Amino acid sequence: MKKIIVICLSLLMMASVAACAGTQQNAEQPQTPAEPVRVAALAGPTGMGLAYMMQDMQDRYSVELFTAPDQVTAKIVNGEVDIAAVPINLASVLYKKTEGKINVIAINTLGVLYVLENGDTIHSVADLAGKTVWSTGEGSTPEYILNYLLAENGLTDSVKVEYLADNAELIAKLGDGSAEVALLPEPHVSIASAQNENVRVALKVNDLWNEKNDTQLVQGVYIVRTDYLAEHKDQVDAFLKDAADSANKVVTDENAPAVVVAQGIIGKEPIAKRAIPNCNITLITGAQMKASVSAMLKVLFDTNPKSIGGAMPGDDFYYAADPS
Repeated sequence: MKKIIVICLSLLMMASVAACAGTQQNAEQPQTPAEPVRVAALAGPTGMGLAYMMQDMQDRYSVELFTAPDQVTAKIVNGEVDIAAVPINLASVLYKKTEGKINVIAINTLGVLYVLENGDTIHSVADLAGKTVWSTGEGSTPEYILNYLLAENGLTDSVKVEYLADNAELIAKLGDGSAEVALLPEPHVSIASAQNENVRVALKVNDLWNEKNDTQLVQGVYIVRTDYLAEHKDQVDAFLKDAADSANKVVTDENAPAVVVAQGIIGKEPIAKRAIPNCNITLITGAQMKASVSAMLKVLFDTNPKSIGGAMPGDDFYYAADPS
């Protein structure tokens, strides 16, 4: 009996030692890091808000910048990116196109549009009567917002709108006087003003919008693939927190223009310095995001249903959690 007890105790001791050794070995093995969240953004205000994430969190986020919304659309529809910054109407269009496989998770940009004039004759929206307004963004939010404001102010029939495909071409026309009035987004507003001292901001579209609406002028949002959100909710919540911190730094840090330029978002630091205060960079989530996005989409739907995909998105479109 004593021999049996001794043998059993010996076996227990050996098992305990083996377990401890295994635990120590497992503890010493480095954990496999999570794959970086793949993020797509446009060079401009949405990209500007991510500048500090791009600089300081490259191990957690792989951010790719694009020049056109269509490029971002292809990436997220094909599953090549997880989160994307897109115009608000495009978010709704993609929700419809993918049969509900897109969620909007935050507002990243409010109004960035301005009416510029090469001269000094426009001081109110009524002064646009009889003018030709040159713009870019045909078929996207600039067109729908402009049409809405002209209609609300009774100017649809008295203002001619001409569209160009390229912001640089419009800035050139504004600068040489062949276009007297232009609707442009930042940072192109700052570029135009820097190139020609006679070009000035005549009207802030945010102000015109607020005169006719109780809701915010939302222009840019973050969206996520629904399947990615279902599998990686913690990463999405972490992204929202990090994006909020980055946006706040861009708005408040005096070194932000240099960071924005270093990340390739804007080409020149003086332009970035002028543009940042006018870009309305933000990060709004949760119930406030849902209310503002829904209200903005309703305005766009009433103006042109096709602008948001033909129908208002359902409640499942909104990821309304407030990450701590």
